[in-house]
Amino acid sequence: MDFNVIIMQLFTGLSLGMLYVLLALGLSIIFGLLTVVNFAHGSMYMWGAFVGVFTVAWTGNFWAALVLAPLGVGLYGLVIERWLIRPLYGRDINYPLLLTFGLQLIMIEVVRIFFGTSDHPFSAPALLSMPLEVMGIFYFPAYRVFLIVFTAVICFVLWFFLEKTDLGLIIRAGTRDPLMVRALGIDMNLIWWLVFGIGSALAGLAGILAAPIRSVYPEMGIAMLVECFVVTVVGGMGSLPGAIVAGILLGIVSSLTTLVYPQMADIVIFLVMAVVLLVRPSGLFGKAGLLE
Repeated sequence: MDFNVIIMQLFTGLSLGMLYVLLALGLSIIFGLLTVVNFAHGSMYMWGAFVGVFTVAWTGNFWAALVLAPLGVGLYGLVIERWLIRPLYGRDINYPLLLTFGLQLIMIEVVRIFFGTSDHPFSAPALLSMPLEVMGIFYFPAYRVFLIVFTAVICFVLWFFLEKTDLGLIIRAGTRDPLMVRALGIDMNLIWWLVFGIGSALAGLAGILAAPIRSVYPEMGIAMLVECFVVTVVGGMGSLPGAIVAGILLGIVSSLTTLVYPQMADIVIFLVMAVVLLVRPSGLFGKAGLLE
């Protein structure tokens, strides 16, 4: 097998893995603080893509869409957290799970009504449409290189926010002992609200970034949500480092499997999840008992 082809597949897997990372980070940051399994995350991913389609059709500007998609989906997340999910805090974990599952189905139907059921074309901007020479070995789509680099920057910004800012310190403290944080006079409802908005915005960002390389259609978030849950389970529920490592790992594994045995490409990540759960039930970076 040609070594150049293997390297190209590694880069292809890395670009897929970066989409997994963005989605899984959104899921993990919400679950880590709120202990909410957000089944509406797939519809937020889909909404990000459709906001991008609408914005580009309206303005002709991909970069405007790249800004408006996470902002719009983040605002949507703030609304549903405040008025739908917040009243369910303190109840069994199944209540918000069922609510967000219902929201997923509702939002898919809303998009079908307004945008139809067919695929919507979405092209990368002209600046990123040409191939780039990588390592002097092969040519790789410039947009996928942008996706890899941009997501890496987002991961760094999120790390800096959580580790080096006062608000990030409060969020991390809230994941460990919310009662203590409340005792210090901090409004945890506001923190939960902001965290849910951030997680939603990450899903919307993943949607707009995926639009030029994946079809944009109402059900696009369903399969991606399943894959994203696999990533979060493998990395460990609520673990941000786990989401990053597992996302990249599963993206590369899926891509290399496509090269070696294409028929297994759609199920190999589930096999990896099964192996990880057998060896370490809490995931690579997870803590036991989070769902208890």
